Amino acid sequence: MPAAVHVVSIDPQASTVWWANRIHDLPFDFSQEHETPENLAILKDSGARVHVIANQKGGVGKTTVTLNLAAVVADVLKGTDTLQHVFIDTPGSLQDENLLLEALKYAHDVIVPLPPEGLAFDPTARTIQTVIEPTGLPYNVLINNWDPRDGKADLEDTRAYIEAQSWTSLKSVIRRYKVHTRASVEGKVVTQYDENKPSFKAREDFYRLAIELGYGGGA
Repeated sequence: MPAAVHVVSIDPQASTVWWANRIHDLPFDFSQEHETPENLAILKDSGARVHVIANQKGGVGKTTVTLNLAAVVADVLKGTDTLQHVFIDTPGSLQDENLLLEALKYAHDVIVPLPPEGLAFDPTARTIQTVIEPTGLPYNVLINNWDPRDGKADLEDTRAYIEAQSWTSLKSVIRRYKVHTRASVEGKVVTQYDENKPSFKAREDFYRLAIELGYGGGA
């Protein structure tokens, strides 16, 4: 039966491929298309909603957001026999901007992960202002990898920065948990984490995000 969710990586570094290949029971279809980005047109023509996860700053958590958001959406849509959503993981570099632009040609919307770290602010601003906004696509900035143990100062500063830029942002925040950093090595996505309190909280973040984005249903 065709999967309701398809994940595509167009990142030449192929970290998504490495992670996906380690997952024993992949809950979505997957393909690597950095050499054949024109294949993205086929996925959009299927009638599915295409979501691009983008930030030209490396290390902001694009792959983690892509795979885990796709996993929870696939879980919600379990039993659906038509493709509903496509999630595209993109390169985190200026050198591969052509690949990001190609992905945006087929997108319906964009998610921009932003960690609460000052060093990520300027590269994120460039991605939004130079690459995403000229396309006219709707986008949302997602605060990602916030550690509650550090207090709320960094979170509040990041929210203030986003508001000052007049960017559209999400209320949902993805918190930092060690279980996320171990997931790629263990070959798991968030819906496959062990049953314990940190794992429950980690899953909760992504289910809340999927609900806020309205990704639990068809196009």
